Amino acid sequence: MQRTLALTLLVILAFPAACRPRSDAGLRLGADATKPCGKEAMIDDGEDGNNQVLVQDGRAGYWYTFVDEAGSTIEPQAGKKGGQFAMSPGGNGGSAMAARMHGKVTTGGVLYCGMGMNFVDPKEQYDASKYGGVAFYAKKGPGSTGKVRLKIPDVSTDPDGKICKECFNDFGADMELTDAWTRYELPFIMAAQEQGWGKPLVSHINPAKLYSLQWQVKVPGADYDVYVDDITFIGCQ
Repeated sequence: MQRTLALTLLVILAFPAACRPRSDAGLRLGADATKPCGKEAMIDDGEDGNNQVLVQDGRAGYWYTFVDEAGSTIEPQAGKKGGQFAMSPGGNGGSAMAARMHGKVTTGGVLYCGMGMNFVDPKEQYDASKYGGVAFYAKKGPGSTGKVRLKIPDVSTDPDGKICKECFNDFGADMELTDAWTRYELPFIMAAQEQGWGKPLVSHINPAKLYSLQWQVKVPGADYDVYVDDITFIGCQ
């Protein structure tokens, strides 16, 4: 509970505008945004060992990694360099598998290393408007930075939406991972863009037009080893 609250408070303090209810947002607040859903809400638990999300509720996308052109490294190797994502041993709660990325962020230039999954394959928008947010378990390996950002590309921030002029400032939240598996919850109403860059900067995420979930590290010079498991939607209507 403390870890979930820490993520929520970080979003409130850093992005207060994102926490204001808006009549046109169609986003739920409070307990309605975080109440548990049924099995169909599970996006992936990694237990089948493949690189595809659980095929259900209209989802059938695949996992991938991505990395900057400045010299940062990532494993599994990014798809643009011929790699293919694979799950790693050691999941949450003693389960067999989890999604993992590890490597080193270089210094200088535009820096980022990340992993994620598209909801649909081929990539297109996914309607998650019946849900109130997302939840997952995460931890870091020994010696890794804990500074990770959850990103939720949508129609306004992903280039495929054909709206953004300065893309990739996705809605999401920053978190500080620990060495222990911890559950994190992010209601859509509290997801926010980073300040100071990106066009457009809009008032709220559009859950009816999402593309993917991503976890990104961009701390210059940092070693990183990030595990994610049991990713699910929360806040069912």
